[in-house]
Amino acid sequence: MGKKGLLERLQEGVVIGDGGFVIALEKRGYVTGGPWTPEAVLENPEAVRQLHREFLRAGSDVMQTFTFYSTDDKLNLGGNQAGRDFTCSQINEAACHIAREVASEGDALVAGGVTQCPSYTQGKAKEAIQRQVREQVEAFIANKIDFIICEFFMHVEEMEWVIEEVKKSGMPVAATMCIGIAGDHSGVSAGECAVRMAKAGADVAMEPRVITRFDVHKYAREAYDLGVRYIGGCCGFEAYHIRAIAEELAEERGKLPPASAKHKPWGGFNQLSSYSFIRERTGRDYWEPLVPNSGRPKPPTYELNTKPMS
Repeated sequence: MGKKGLLERLQEGVVIGDGGFVIALEKRGYVTGGPWTPEAVLENPEAVRQLHREFLRAGSDVMQTFTFYSTDDKLNLGGNQAGRDFTCSQINEAACHIAREVASEGDALVAGGVTQCPSYTQGKAKEAIQRQVREQVEAFIANKIDFIICEFFMHVEEMEWVIEEVKKSGMPVAATMCIGIAGDHSGVSAGECAVRMAKAGADVAMEPRVITRFDVHKYAREAYDLGVRYIGGCCGFEAYHIRAIAEELAEERGKLPPASAKHKPWGGFNQLSSYSFIRERTGRDYWEPLVPNSGRPKPPTYELNTKPMS
């Protein structure tokens, strides 16, 4: 009996995605900030392989290929060295092999990542955009991956064109947009973006955020209670964020990830501290009601700091 696919797993319960690769690998010295292209799969494959393993150990059910910004127009944009050394096809082929290798170490699915391309913002026509998409998808089809994620799109029109092209592969399609409260970069509301993605054929739609591990516990619980069954992350999501999802939903999934063996959720690890003020920062009762006072658009100190002095 073969392993269950994405849609079958979603019918049965929660599917946990993985986190962000491009930011994590840039922090570790394997990706160039600015271009953010994924030639590391060829230059430093072991670094990519190890990050996949970290997410698998943390509880990820999906190994997404590190193919972020892997389009030939992006690889060559602004004289990027990657475009002189590699092609989109070479990068995607290598990324598929690495993701498949690690996925086989557990019961994980392999997802191919398709991203926006400069051709859209340069005003090129729909066919030019879809041609770039076809080049990305060819390696995914050849390597028989399980589904495709269209990620980090800023304009819903481009997203629609991409979903339309990717659906031709016959694989399930997930879609994520890099948008905020005001909607996409053309002013289309978040709600309308979601409707248009669904109408274009997306089977799963998500919006990425950067949050703490404790926020992730709350996010996972609230998402689950709303009926969301594919829960993962994007740029900034490290393995410990994924572990927080797996720990929060351990009862529903009937298991904890291997990475929880030496870890207690909701700051429980603080119980081992030799300092009493740190031991007090333990458990859900402490962390769940905590309101951060920085790193937010309008933290609690916002009004105090913006009021004129009397």
